Amino acid sequence: MKTMKYIKLMLTALLMTLSINAFAKADKQVVTFSVDLHCQGCIDKIMHEIAYERGVKDIVCSLPEKTVVVTYDANKTDIPTLQKAFDRIKKPAKVISSAQQMTQKEDNNAEKVK
Repeated sequence: MKTMKYIKLMLTALLMTLSINAFAKADKQVVTFSVDLHCQGCIDKIMHEIAYERGVKDIVCSLPEKTVVVTYDANKTDIPTLQKAFDRIKKPAKVISSAQQMTQKEDNNAEKVK
């Protein structure tokens, strides 16, 4: 009986460790694309198609500025892959800027320093 409890405890600890490590490795990055946007239909097409690309976490479109800001997990996708996704919907995207956001682990360390 004690052996079963010990095994359950060890499995629980292992699962918790694995889930914490997976969460800490998120590598969020932000890229801003210049895209030829004409109307709300263009934005709807981007929101519908690009949002479902692997690794995409958030999309913000600006019709007046003709930009699309994509937040993505760099472990799952990259800028060339995102550009190919734009090409598939006939909306070529040119990179204006890209920046790496803090990972969850770095964010937690920053909070400890305060």
